Amino acid sequence: MATYSAAFIEQALQKTYSRGDRTIMSVATDLNLNHHTLRYWMKKKSALAGSPASEKEKRPSDWTVEEQLQALHESHALSGEQLQAWCRERGLFPHNLTSWKAAFCASGKEAAPKAGEVKSLKDENVKLKRELVRKDKALAEAAALLVLQKKFRALWEGEES
Repeated sequence: MATYSAAFIEQALQKTYSRGDRTIMSVATDLNLNHHTLRYWMKKKSALAGSPASEKEKRPSDWTVEEQLQALHESHALSGEQLQAWCRERGLFPHNLTSWKAAFCASGKEAAPKAGEVKSLKDENVKLKRELVRKDKALAEAAALLVLQKKFRALWEGEES
């Protein structure tokens, strides 16, 4: 059984991960390795990597809004093959970027209320505040009446006995 150095294993893995459309078996043949050995090294490396590997394999639906915006910003000037390569590195497709951009544009249009809506919302807010103050005063008055009623009953019960 052959023993391989850590540097050789790392170079073999780099060659495997950057293989393009070649198969793992063809890369293993070029390196004069058994393809099962190469797959084992890949599996071992992904298990050791843990969270960084899972971050790369994140689905487009798992991206947060901030990450989507950052991705749109980074890929804005790219086109064609550069965009494809950028998307491959991050596990995305160009149509994901397109849909995210459309969602951002649509949310921007919905978020800007019209001037009439703002005025009506302000008027409604003022009206609700007035009603809240009125009800607060009524509640305070009712509480005061209850306290007076209890004191009055206590006074009369004290005189009868």
